[in-house]
Amino acid sequence: MDNSSGVGVLDKAVALLDAIAARPCTLTDLVEATGITRPTAHRLALALEHHSLVSRDQEGRFITGPHLATWSTESDPLAIRAERVVLELRDATGLSAQVYRRAGDSRLCIAAAEPATGLRDTVPVGSLLTLQAGSAAQVLVAWLDAEERVRLVTGAAYGQDTLATVRRRGWAHSLGQREPGVGSISVPARDARGVVVAAVSISGPQERLTRPTPAQRSLLQGAAERLTLR
Repeated sequence: MDNSSGVGVLDKAVALLDAIAARPCTLTDLVEATGITRPTAHRLALALEHHSLVSRDQEGRFITGPHLATWSTESDPLAIRAERVVLELRDATGLSAQVYRRAGDSRLCIAAAEPATGLRDTVPVGSLLTLQAGSAAQVLVAWLDAEERVRLVTGAAYGQDTLATVRRRGWAHSLGQREPGVGSISVPARDARGVVVAAVSISGPQERLTRPTPAQRSLLQGAAERLTLR
């Protein structure tokens, strides 16, 4: 099937975005995945990066960018419900609250709310963060199939034993994994089939989250249920 639109540069840009959306890519990966010549792939990737449609991970590989992520959340019912959920969670806990979902090998912040005072763990909506550190990352990876878990846990700040604990108890906890001095607690939000579709988190000063309390976990679980309520 010919997927050409007749506008060559657009077709090539879309091919690059398709490849990057599937997994982080080096320039060589992009050339192999798309068949586009190396100079053209490099020029288009840099142009997409300029418009924040493409970004880079810590290894310099191309990944989907925050502008592209924002387009996908503006009319998303889950993101719309998440806006209310994080406000309620912030007010109930006095901590920063976020909702993340997986975006390739990253996690996308689709909603966030910050307390009016005190230390904030500011994560702007549309941010793409690692899946290799933090309690939300643990939640989003814990219920993937075994092959994906093995791939994503390689080099991560947590291991398979941690993910097994997350699945057993139903929540994740991290201290200083993503950022020194910051702690977080996260729980999964599931769709009607029981599939994990998002992670609901609270984060803040490490000393306030050193030992997650039953009240904090209960508030998170209630927020996750409201997020996916049909």
